[in-house]
Amino acid sequence: MTVPKFEFEVLATNSMARRGRLVTAHGVIDTPAFMPVGTAATVKGIFPETVAEAGSQIILANAYHLMLRPGIERIAKFGGVRQFMNWPGPLLTDSGGYQVMSLAKLRTIDEEGVTFQSHIDGARHYLTPERSIQIQYQLDSTITMAFDECASYPAIKQAVAKSMELSMRWAQRSKQSYVSRPGYGIFGIVQGGVHADLRAESANKLKDLGFDGYAIGGLAVGEGHMLMVATLDTTIPHLPASHPRYLMGVGKPMDIVEAVARGVDMFDCVLPTRSGRTAQAFTSEGPLNLRNARYADDLRPLDESVDCPASCNYSRAYYHHLIRSDEVLGLMLLSWHNVAFYQQLMKNLRDAIQSKTLLKFIAEFAAKQKGTGQLEIA
Repeated sequence: MTVPKFEFEVLATNSMARRGRLVTAHGVIDTPAFMPVGTAATVKGIFPETVAEAGSQIILANAYHLMLRPGIERIAKFGGVRQFMNWPGPLLTDSGGYQVMSLAKLRTIDEEGVTFQSHIDGARHYLTPERSIQIQYQLDSTITMAFDECASYPAIKQAVAKSMELSMRWAQRSKQSYVSRPGYGIFGIVQGGVHADLRAESANKLKDLGFDGYAIGGLAVGEGHMLMVATLDTTIPHLPASHPRYLMGVGKPMDIVEAVARGVDMFDCVLPTRSGRTAQAFTSEGPLNLRNARYADDLRPLDESVDCPASCNYSRAYYHHLIRSDEVLGLMLLSWHNVAFYQQLMKNLRDAIQSKTLLKFIAEFAAKQKGTGQLEIA
């Protein structure tokens, strides 16, 4: 059987927004796309089959966490993480750079890589760009991410510049270590904090190296909504229109909507499942906290506009009962609904771009979200 090339095509545009298709060795991804986060080879609380039924075409796993447990060699015996977790579709792996940043008290960084202590058992590990790419190869990642350092926020510009320059050297080493295969790709990661000139410099260096896609990293780390949007406005013009653009770790529904309007194609975030585990449901009318007593006698479904059993077949009163009774089913159903809601949102965005009604869709969506996000379309 012929393996398709890793190929991205823009099918329609509406202002800066793009509706596209990314072809990979493991399936087609319609963009804009949202990737549920399966950090440790599981999207928490949801069966892999259910994740697919909810409309997900690609998921994310994390090289750092899988490296520590159960171990890369063990997963490789099963043919990679997709086989290990019974996920037949495309899979993107985070290289571990963000997790290393979060271990500030447990790691040291030098030119070659990062020495860190496991948050699980305290064992010491050494992760370099070459090792990160090798790990992702053993995981059989459809999309490999370059190893980078994600600067913390806030930080002085000089420190951010130094971090970005190190990430660009690591990007070159990541690209050199990557093993090309039909239908697989590697993405570079733009860094530079909230500084427009550093972002431009980073993007241009990555373009010179020639990646299959370009991610925007180092956002959603505490800079706030306004700075995130402003950084997108100054970064995206430097990314090639012919390649997919991925905004890492974002985010809330309105954050995604605004980023799509600016030309972003791919997203990931833990919010759908994390919120599900804390009794929050995302809906077309705004988020609901199902712990609230106001839902105790509410017979309405969560959101009839979402084509999902968890969204349509159970009342808000039943969810309230499950949550207040500490029944795990409530958390599972809410996570399922939230993933389905995000996928429905992405489909609606794709349809709006195709029909060139995106601005109308965004205005209506923002109004219904009851102030949970701000509409700022450039």
